[in-house]
Amino acid sequence: MFEHQPTARWTAVEGFLSDVVVRPDHSLKRAITTALEAGMPPIEVAPNAGKLLKLLVQLSGARRVLEIGTLAGFSTIWMAQGLPADGRLLTCEYLAKHADVARANVDAAGLGHLVEIRFGAALETLQALADEGVEPFDFVFIDADKANNPQYLDWAIRLGRPGTAVVMDNVVWEGAVLDPAMDAVNAPGIISALHMLGEDPRLDGTVIQTVGSKGWDGFALARVL
Repeated sequence: MFEHQPTARWTAVEGFLSDVVVRPDHSLKRAITTALEAGMPPIEVAPNAGKLLKLLVQLSGARRVLEIGTLAGFSTIWMAQGLPADGRLLTCEYLAKHADVARANVDAAGLGHLVEIRFGAALETLQALADEGVEPFDFVFIDADKANNPQYLDWAIRLGRPGTAVVMDNVVWEGAVLDPAMDAVNAPGIISALHMLGEDPRLDGTVIQTVGSKGWDGFALARVL
């Protein structure tokens, strides 16, 4: 995401809530540390958002999770922790270096048997999954390149089923949804996906604004109809 100056109080409150309520374990802290050591951008979800993903996986009763955008595996670990013993999470990562770091982090968390990381362009991986005739996913988390958000959302529907829960991150983007000129690369895809959320008869969704260490942003939550 582009540069921003998050309000210190937002960040302080987030840290308090993370320490008191969220309480990320060692494997999650390790994922953040290894990402920084590998020179990866610090754009993983905040701990409170990661815990929300875990709870949403559990509340939805999801057994099969699809993640689009792995990075160092921080959100992957959170969601895998919410899966039942027979669950499965498949995550798509474009960069080989990121996939390697994520695999090490997932394995260190003791979740390697639940997680498959597919390396390559996500749109190609998603098409491959369709060609393979995979079992529908119960939960989809979209957090990758924003220009392709509409296509990712369409694939979430196609690879899901009625009742599949979909979460899409970074949908406020420091208010760029009101002024696409703020980020001509990413904002158009975000805006297009938001229109799709509101207009596509296959979806019913909402958006929650957030503030914190990641600045001013938000996430969309939808259900496949």
